[in-house]
Amino acid sequence: MTSPLGSTDNPLHVAIVGAGPAGFYAASALLRASDRTVTVDLYERLPTPWGLVRFGVAPDHPKIKSVSRVFERTARLPGFRFLGNVEVGRDVSAAELASAYHAVIYAVGAATDRTLGIPGEDLPGSVPATEFVAWYNGHPDYADRVYDFSQPRAIVVGNGNVALDVARMLALSPAELAGTDVATHALDQLRGSRIREIVVLGRRGPLQAAFTNPELRELADLELADVIVDPADLELDEAALADADTTARANFETLQGYAEQAPSGKPRRIVLRFLSSPLEITGNGKVQSLLVCRNALVADAGGTLRAERLPQQERLETGLVLRSVGYAGVPLAGIPFDASHRTILNELGRVLRPATQQPLPGAYTTGWSKRGPSGVIGTNKRCAQETVGLLFDDLDAGRLPAPARTPDTLIAELHARDVTIVDYGGWQAIDVHERELGAAGGQPRVKLVDRDELLAWATGKR
Repeated sequence: MTSPLGSTDNPLHVAIVGAGPAGFYAASALLRASDRTVTVDLYERLPTPWGLVRFGVAPDHPKIKSVSRVFERTARLPGFRFLGNVEVGRDVSAAELASAYHAVIYAVGAATDRTLGIPGEDLPGSVPATEFVAWYNGHPDYADRVYDFSQPRAIVVGNGNVALDVARMLALSPAELAGTDVATHALDQLRGSRIREIVVLGRRGPLQAAFTNPELRELADLELADVIVDPADLELDEAALADADTTARANFETLQGYAEQAPSGKPRRIVLRFLSSPLEITGNGKVQSLLVCRNALVADAGGTLRAERLPQQERLETGLVLRSVGYAGVPLAGIPFDASHRTILNELGRVLRPATQQPLPGAYTTGWSKRGPSGVIGTNKRCAQETVGLLFDDLDAGRLPAPARTPDTLIAELHARDVTIVDYGGWQAIDVHERELGAAGGQPRVKLVDRDELLAWATGKR
């Protein structure tokens, strides 16, 4: 008699695609289930894990990066395997994963940026923040980028934490950056920066900004930059402020402090502007200016405040426009995609068939590919637990498909195709080497950014 699926003699085999926070939280929820026996194979297209913890968190925020210690504990759990440098759609298909596992959880995040939809957006010097953040964090796909820091003004379009991260990175002194894990190529370019003003544009008002208050307050600690806020942008009626949530009120108080404080004469300045929208990026072969309009907040039929353009316009000279208006998901071959929300088509984490809107057996999603780019790192824990809960419900109801082959058989096929798979030991070899390089220069680590070099260290061929 066959043992129940999920028992010691008949483990539940699950693949997770994406080794960022969402993927690791899903692995933890699966492997820590006290009444199930589960194996987890965590596939990652890069040779290194951690996703946005490694490539998205600002280098001067080491405390946030320390969440990787939680993921390291998950990686030590029985039944866990890391399969780095394996890309779904390149090295293995979604159908092949489905043929080897009882369930597959897609935690592939949101890999690209939302566009502004304005003329000139594609000019050289108009850069998505997703790319810029990956560049200064040492992502192998973006290590070869070169940016123009020769002009005195840069403009960041957006009003969230990523926009503040980008502005802060442009304002930090080389000394402030030198003790972080910023990519060496980025530090080298930023050392020669001539940028003196970083303008951060928000299309709505200060109460609608998506900053968290610690991110906003820490701008005051910058060695080389004053923070400038026009008091006119903070003129609100008392009712609007009373209706605001705790974070918005705290942000408003911080902004008031900036507006009331006279500049100290530091060589750089971060200008936080609200009720401003970009209209057009112009330039002869590259970005040379940005046309900006003034907005007013107008309530729609449902009471939501929206930005409405006013006639006032202003042209700002600049050589660098960084677009930080949100991340967006991209389709993954073989997995249904919701183009309107830029996520995997799903309901609470169950992937849906497009034609019937019914669950696709054995297919799940979590993280930003499930809900869109919202929340902080910890939000992914709850999101993963919800998805894993549905997976276990489907297991108990007998709704999971029976795989045609084993995970080991599939992995053997990948080896036969000459796919260089980086296991967790390979990642640890990279990790040790990066930390040793960092220790020599007073940094937490020096990231390897060349894929061949990463693979050489992972496979012991150095």
